[in-house]
Amino acid sequence: MATSKHLFPLLLFVVSFCLSFIESSRYDQEELQWLDEKDDEIIMIQSRHSSLKSCDLSKGKWVIDQTYPLYNSTNCPYLSTSVTCQKNGRPDSDYEKWKWKPHACSIPRFDALDFLGRMRRKRIMLVGDSIMRNQWESLVCLVQSVVPTARKTVIYNGPTMAFLALDYEMSIEFCWAPLLVELRRGADSKRILHLDLIEENAKYWRGVDVLVFDSAHWWTHSDKWSSWDFVMEGNNVYKNINPTVAYEKGLMTWAKWIDLNLDPRRTRVIFRSMSPRHNRDNGWKCYNQKEPLEYFSRPHVPEQLVVLQKVLKRMEYPVYIQDITTMSAFRRDGHPSIYTRASGEKNNNQQLKDRNSDCSHWCLPGVPDTWNEVLNAML
Repeated sequence: MATSKHLFPLLLFVVSFCLSFIESSRYDQEELQWLDEKDDEIIMIQSRHSSLKSCDLSKGKWVIDQTYPLYNSTNCPYLSTSVTCQKNGRPDSDYEKWKWKPHACSIPRFDALDFLGRMRRKRIMLVGDSIMRNQWESLVCLVQSVVPTARKTVIYNGPTMAFLALDYEMSIEFCWAPLLVELRRGADSKRILHLDLIEENAKYWRGVDVLVFDSAHWWTHSDKWSSWDFVMEGNNVYKNINPTVAYEKGLMTWAKWIDLNLDPRRTRVIFRSMSPRHNRDNGWKCYNQKEPLEYFSRPHVPEQLVVLQKVLKRMEYPVYIQDITTMSAFRRDGHPSIYTRASGEKNNNQQLKDRNSDCSHWCLPGVPDTWNEVLNAML
């Protein structure tokens, strides 16, 4: 039995986490649901660089590995129903067994105990949209099985959630901030995007040891599915603004906050590249796909990456890019498609036609596990 001497630091750790979540902003619960994104093409990028000087982890190929997946979805209680594709009736499972193999090196297999040991007394926070939450759930599932039930918990508060491994005094956290800058409700419930305001989101990023950001999808929605109704910068209000211009302005606000508020000796900052979507044919391009693509006929670099690179070059703070886009663009087979909710009856053709096909998020176990193996290698 633990003595009071050992219990005190653990109690202090949990209390400090609770206090850090007291000041939370109010977020609409509907915005925490998976997105129904409508983009129309496979998005790819060319690698800018890798934080591992000796090897570019973004260039490689997918190979079958029968020792995968790294965990069983039935044994991880932290998964959203939307991504538990096997539970939701997906008939194939080979999508769980593909391993990413870089051309010039290899990615270490994820070892939960090693990861926890290296991250002892640290906070890791993933910041972004529902696809970043997809990655957070993956990372928690990779780690949680080696932590006794009584020694782990999850704290939910406002736009944040945190998995705590009490014996290691460490946390894996998620912060909902799909645009990084602030999106507020105005008169008549209109959504106003403030390009020069960020503190309501950024206050949760203080004191974190590893910050992983992602912000692209909500900036690329078409007019019909726009993420905002109006845009404000200072006292100026815009109804129509070029999304790429808005994205650069929003990233500049983020970059300024990072430069002014964080210490590179304390906090590692990583920006994860855009997760690809296979949404051609109204979201049905990924349906019934059982193998990765073998090659690309029309690779291109999205504007968001060009903007991100330009902004990062102006920063004083060292920010690392985690390139997951090209490797993931091969994986048209890895999305939930129609298997986003449990069904008690066998699907017929008409039922399939009536259901939406999610080609944006990822089944778990699956592709985001590889993202986290790459993240682990970077750390």
